[in-house]
Amino acid sequence: MLADTDSNPKREALLTCLRPRFDAKDILSELSQLLPYETDAATAFRQRPLAAVFPQTTEQVQAAVKACHDLDIPFLARGSGTSLSGGSMPIPDGLMIILSKMDRLLELDLDNLRAVVQPGVINLNVSKAVAANGLYYSPDPSSQLICTIGGNIAFNSGGAHCLKLGMTSNHILGMKVVLPDGELITLGGKSLEAAGMDLCGLMVGSEGLLGIVTEATLRLLPTPQSVRTVLAAYSAVDHAGEAVAQVIGSGFLPVAIEIMDRLAIDAAEAAVHAGYPADAQALLIVELDGPQDEVLPQFESLLTLLNSTGAQSLKVPKSEEERAKIWKGRKAAFSAVGRLSPDYLVQDGVVPRSKLGLALREIGKLATKYQLRVANVFHAGDGNLHPLVLFDNRVAGELHRAEELAGEILRMCVDMGGSITGEHGVGVEKLAYMPYQFNEHDLGAMLAVYHAFDSKMLANRGKKLPMGSPEHQSGHVRSDQQHPLEKAGVIQRF
Repeated sequence: MLADTDSNPKREALLTCLRPRFDAKDILSELSQLLPYETDAATAFRQRPLAAVFPQTTEQVQAAVKACHDLDIPFLARGSGTSLSGGSMPIPDGLMIILSKMDRLLELDLDNLRAVVQPGVINLNVSKAVAANGLYYSPDPSSQLICTIGGNIAFNSGGAHCLKLGMTSNHILGMKVVLPDGELITLGGKSLEAAGMDLCGLMVGSEGLLGIVTEATLRLLPTPQSVRTVLAAYSAVDHAGEAVAQVIGSGFLPVAIEIMDRLAIDAAEAAVHAGYPADAQALLIVELDGPQDEVLPQFESLLTLLNSTGAQSLKVPKSEEERAKIWKGRKAAFSAVGRLSPDYLVQDGVVPRSKLGLALREIGKLATKYQLRVANVFHAGDGNLHPLVLFDNRVAGELHRAEELAGEILRMCVDMGGSITGEHGVGVEKLAYMPYQFNEHDLGAMLAVYHAFDSKMLANRGKKLPMGSPEHQSGHVRSDQQHPLEKAGVIQRF
């Protein structure tokens, strides 16, 4: 830990490079200034950066990155710090480049359905800016009120409506990127098709290892003519999971299918009073959108199908206000779970849709085994589970039990043919499980790409890719072991 008076030659050399390029107020180096930035939304871990800067231009980002490259100082970019995997947590003895002041919408090309934005633009603000023109930006993470476009690109964020409309990668056409040596390049453009390798696609989801995006060209969509939503209640969460497979198997392509279990329902009701059924053990939210002549007959068929899956009740909102209330409850679920438990871990595994019911039953068994509660909220349409493992860090051993339970869920997802992450990324939280999903050749190829972009491996060092720790290679971290990233000094416990 650094005190305000600590002398650090590397920090002083870095500050000497930064001061001519930044206003004094946009450079943080004192302990009291850095305290608010030592963790992100993965609050079980924290680390303090060497220093932090707030660039307002691409040139300032280049200057900061070039200084780090020349001095061999690791760095990372950060937006609102909403990463749930520790991906935007500081790097020890590293520079934090905070992009929140790069928040301008640079260009609106309404005729071609394009917007060019800086990385610090809040996700929801894009849709607000074009709503009067009958347009919107599709990716809608639950944190869209605060998360930034730059962070969405880094983690390939999805959201409730990604089933039909796709993830962030499907809506990013071009970008300007500062490479880890400070060079500026342009990838993609405004067209849906680009010549050469899809390096724009490679950058999306790279979690900041390949460079820092300073401008992004987004694809906008016309607001759908008709949107119909139904809230189906079930007596068991696995029944709701099995209903999802039937909906998709019957040929429907909803814009969204979401599931919440009883714990998540209780939390959301307490927080926003969404009007969810009091007797339901699970809720299924299904939404169709498109031309009215197409949506209305499909919606009637959908209601008939859901009724046949054993739904206890079906609620169709009568107004846009009622529909918004249903979604407000769903999007508030993560934060609302804090009403049920002082601490919780948010996981982000994926299983095939056909195995949703089985996966939910297995999660229930694991919760009983570890004597912990698990609230389930997830994007059911693409099998993206978001189990929230509830624990109390004040109780000795509960955090380790929660981590073990979360790890078993991730391994279960891989064993079922899925993935350890759908949209939250690997960050530091899932590093130990990368070798469980990928063999050494797969991981070697990923490291080779990282090294090709960043020969010094300074950009967001210690995130996403395991690099040699024996614990990383096992895919298992026992509760009586120190976390491998603690040993490496990358993270510290609260």
